[in-house]
Amino acid sequence: MEQAARLIRFSKYTIALTGAGISAESGIPTFRGHQGLWERYDPMEYASIGSFIEDPEKVWKALYELDEIMQKARPNPAHFALAELEKMGYLKAIITQNVDGLHQAAGSKNVIEFHGSAKRLICLNCGRVYQREEIDTSVLVPRCKCNGLLKPDVVFFGEPIPEKAMELANQEVDACDLMLVIGTSAEVVPASILPWEAKRSGAKIIEVNLSPTNLTDEITDIFLQGPATKVLTSLLKKMTV
Repeated sequence: MEQAARLIRFSKYTIALTGAGISAESGIPTFRGHQGLWERYDPMEYASIGSFIEDPEKVWKALYELDEIMQKARPNPAHFALAELEKMGYLKAIITQNVDGLHQAAGSKNVIEFHGSAKRLICLNCGRVYQREEIDTSVLVPRCKCNGLLKPDVVFFGEPIPEKAMELANQEVDACDLMLVIGTSAEVVPASILPWEAKRSGAKIIEVNLSPTNLTDEITDIFLQGPATKVLTSLLKKMTV
């Protein structure tokens, strides 16, 4: 923890890459691990664009259940710790794979939503974007004014990363000399490539995860094992001493 605090303190440009693990303690289930929602809904079946287009009614049933969970979720101490590090000038940007908006709710300003946002819906026909609160969620399959099919503005399996998000993420990775990897197994391409790119450019890697990942023995410089809330709260205390 002391070494990690020192690295952050003397880094010129620190960024964070966050995954589902940071929001798990806010009650949002991760794809991996034994969690109720994804034991009943196979992510590869319910979160792929092919499945969505083939049977939107089936997929929207699962989406509404997840939406209900996300609406109740609130930022946890890990989200607030990152927002505080940004306020203090230590953290320059967050690249998040999460679609829940909890980093912004905690006060983080420079957040790149690599996989989009569940707070928006997009029409697959005309491309119009709606805020979630504009949509009547009592309708099982919501539709656009043009009658096109609406889907959450998130990246489903089989869809590309939004061009702007990819561009901004690559800029941050190129600029950083330190990356915090938090709550992600770093297995989903292309987000999983970002830590490797940072390392290749000479950045140090601090990893915060419940258990080792494929990054830990390969490129991680400091591995802080434990729940993100506990680790980041402790790290923030070290930074404020």
